[in-house]
Amino acid sequence: MLKESDITFLKTILTFWDHLNPNQKTMFLENAMPVSYKRGENIHRGENDCVGILLIKSGELRTYILSEDGRDITLYRLGTDEVCILSASCILDNITFDVHIDVEADCDVLLLKSSVFSQICNENIYAENFSYKSMIDRFSDVMWAMQQILFMSFDKRLTIFLLDEVTRTGSNTVNMTHEQIAKYVGSAREVVSRMLKYFENEGYVNLSRGKIEVIDKVQLKQII
Repeated sequence: MLKESDITFLKTILTFWDHLNPNQKTMFLENAMPVSYKRGENIHRGENDCVGILLIKSGELRTYILSEDGRDITLYRLGTDEVCILSASCILDNITFDVHIDVEADCDVLLLKSSVFSQICNENIYAENFSYKSMIDRFSDVMWAMQQILFMSFDKRLTIFLLDEVTRTGSNTVNMTHEQIAKYVGSAREVVSRMLKYFENEGYVNLSRGKIEVIDKVQLKQII
């Protein structure tokens, strides 16, 4: 049963809401449910998995692909007030690769049934456009991640990541392990540790267990 706050959130996130007919609105309200996920949970395991459309009220999700040798490459992360479409990849005909989604921070979401979302997209051009725009936005994120991995030196990739994190969180301290950062930047933990140690020796950061404090953003920006 949706609370009034859930209904308000649903109407806000689904920017095409006012273009739905009464029956379509009812379908959404009757087929959406609040769900909570804990950090560390895997909620989507590939193209044959079909969780549904996730409207993120709070928390963070990480979308990634796995190589044959088990190495994962982060495609993008999603946070509060964002929509996860790839969690319903079973309804996306052109998605032919396995996408995995993990919970990075405890999440509260509204879960929409894939079949209902697909039906309404087929009936309503505004809902369909919303779906395509969401996918295009995520595709841009994926291309940026691939561009960094393929064409950018690792010191620049790590610098961009650290600066993006302090901007995103509003704090000069990045509360992550070297292993977590390695997953986000598509590298090995050992490589991350070596580069962070170099940054520390240069006076750019201070390292402590599970934390990286950025102390000289000006010099870091010179790397990029």
